This record gives sequence, C-alpha cells and structure tokens, in this order.
Amino acid sequence: MEGGVQVRIVRFERQGATAYGRLEGELVFPLVGRPWERALSAGEAVPVGEVRLLAPCEPSKIVAVGRNYRAHAAELGNEVPAWPIIFLKPPTAVIGPDDAIVHPAASKNVHHEAELAVVIGRRCRHVRPEDVPSYVWGYTCGNDVTARDLQRLDEQWTRSKSFDTFCPLGPWIDTELDPADVPVTCRVNGVVRQSGRTRDMVFGVSTLVAFISEVMTLEPGDVILTGTPEGVGQLVPGDVVEVEIGGLGVLRNRVIEA
Repeated sequence: MEGGVQVRIVRFERQGATAYGRLEGELVFPLVGRPWERALSAGEAVPVGEVRLLAPCEPSKIVAVGRNYRAHAAELGNEVPAWPIIFLKPPTAVIGPDDAIVHPAASKNVHHEAELAVVIGRRCRHVRPEDVPSYVWGYTCGNDVTARDLQRLDEQWTRSKSFDTFCPLGPWIDTELDPADVPVTCRVNGVVRQSGRTRDMVFGVSTLVAFISEVMTLEPGDVILTGTPEGVGQLVPGDVVEVEIGGLGVLRNRVIEA
C-alpha cells in the first residue's frame, strides 16, 4: 500500500500514445518511467472511459504451470506432479482486456483456463522461497488459452499454448494483493465454468517463483501463470469469456473466428 491506498497499475493507449498509469476509481493518472522503478506521475488524470486499456505489462516471457490444482489434473486424467510442470508461452500471445481471442483453424477444441498471474518486479535468479515477495511486482488475471486437441496430439505443449492471442492479461496489476486465498472464476457467456481458490494450488506462488528462478532468469514484467482450477471447457467463435480473480477485476475477451 501507499499510505494505506490500494495501488492498481494499468497500461493504456490514448491518442496514439502508450503509457503506464495508476488507476484510482474511474481516473487514470499517467506515469513517466517504468512503474516497478517508482515511476513519477505526469500530466492530468484522464477518465478511464477515454483510454483503451492494454495488457498491463510487456513480458519478455510467460512461464506457465501445468496441473497445479488437483481437481484440474484429475479432470484431464493426469496425476498430480511431484514438482512444478512448467512451459513457455511467447510474448506474441499476449492480448489485453476486450481484445479478441482468435480461434485458430488448426484446432477444433480451444479451452479457457482462468489463472492468477504473477508479475515480476525485479530481476531474479536462484531466489529462495522466503525472499520471493520482494521480487514480485504484483498480480493480474490471466487466461491460458489452450488448443486441447493439439495438446493431446503433440508430445509437448508449445503449439497448443502459443497461438497469437492465447494469453489474455489484465485489466490491471494490483501491487498489494495477498495471493494465498483468493477466488478464481471463469464465466462464458455469463455462465460460471470455473470456480476455485488459490489456496488449492499444489505449489504456491513462492514455491513456483523460486523453482522457476533456478531454471531461468526472470526479468521485470515477466509473467508466471500459476495453473487453473477444474472446469476448463470449450470456447467457440462468438463466446465472451471472463476471468475474475478476487481484487483483480474482470478480464473479458470475445472469441472470433480466424
């Protein structure tokens, strides 16, 4: 908190220019510089209705975690892993709130996966679990969109997870969220498909960041998708999918045909 006030960071476009901003109520206060480095306010506040919200960060990589909820592992017929299963999604998959998820012609079975997304704030390598909070910038909503038929067909998951638009993020980053026990919900056309809580993760945020940092250097703005609860299901063109995580708002995207 800053003086007891919840801090929400957005990235937005206005009049052809892109910037970070601090969201307070219905106002966006533009920032100069990178917000994880104590960016300064610049210019007058702008009503949020006058800007286009973008994905709230620009990751160099997205590290996702598979089978991190027991019930989700079971619904797909998988065992719970003894250590985190990690895979990469490319930054070209990232889209923001209200952007369209493009259903690729190569797949007949695209699924939603609502997830808590961790955003890194400091370069980290070989981080101990107890030190992880000082390396986390904040949290946002994520959707690990997956071509399930291609995932089952291939021996590894790169193709099924990496199509352009397969990583919606947003609408903002909350720098003060406690990720230990918050609800994770997914709705499709207003109907609840997924409803879980982060307390049910097999591996918590600190364990995940520490584990991943033993493998690769994490840079500011990088994203870790922490896994999805049970209830994943198919998306078809015309659907509106919403990911809502307690305190992090609603990430809404429409599905369109390629």
